[in-house]
Amino acid sequence: MSISIPEITLNDGFSLPVVGLGTYSLRGNAGANAIKQAIDIGYRLIDSAYNYENEGTVGEAIRRSSVPRDQLIITSKLPGRYHSYEKAVLAIQESLYRADLDHYDLYLIHWPNPKQDLYVEAWQALIDAQKWGLIRSIGVSNFLPDHLERLDKETGVMPSVNQIELHPFFNQEQQRKWHEENHIVTESWSPLARAKTIQENETIKKIAEQHNKSVSQIVLRWHYQLGAVSIPKSASPTRQLENISIFDFSLDENEMNMMAELTRPDGRMNNQDPAKYEEF
Repeated sequence: MSISIPEITLNDGFSLPVVGLGTYSLRGNAGANAIKQAIDIGYRLIDSAYNYENEGTVGEAIRRSSVPRDQLIITSKLPGRYHSYEKAVLAIQESLYRADLDHYDLYLIHWPNPKQDLYVEAWQALIDAQKWGLIRSIGVSNFLPDHLERLDKETGVMPSVNQIELHPFFNQEQQRKWHEENHIVTESWSPLARAKTIQENETIKKIAEQHNKSVSQIVLRWHYQLGAVSIPKSASPTRQLENISIFDFSLDENEMNMMAELTRPDGRMNNQDPAKYEEF
């Protein structure tokens, strides 16, 4: 029996499960089996990207699964080297061919790449691809408020989702508040930060002991209570099940405050500041 995961509604009426599966580095036969197994356990949101080079693996996992395609929400992301309009349209089509899908449920611009300054063109390509039926919901990843405001100003369309680095050591409070005020759902990449650092954190361990839960479950419950969608990556069936078994307890206000105090100004894992970082 699979676990049912609550959903959150986006500004375009589409809905996302509040926990999905990150697939970075899951490739080939082993990757397809790991993703299929997650779907069997109850995952319905599967996160991929053009640059992960595993869209084909995700497509194969879907074919191996007994869950109907229309019950799955498949995400991919546009790389920086294809931000110009024509290249973006071709890349979206190529993404679909790789996965052997006729549409993506959610498609994101992976990074704004502000030095290139082509992200508005890329966004227009996503808007049009949505009109053509190639994408159901369109969003972005790693965009700052000024990038988001520009998209809205120049196209009149605000993203449904912004997938950002978000974990206890970098909780993005101001960015999350901006998203909430502008009706954008926050999606957390690397929600468990570096696993070893998280597992050894005394504050989180203490909270986990009080609830008789794992450290990962405490962190993912924290994301859920912040209103963020998290996409933890795991190939282990035990961990996959653990990561979605977070709906039978809750953190109280004091525990949420304890978690909030773990954040730091330099909490980014790889110093990837979207105001400067370029990803191709």
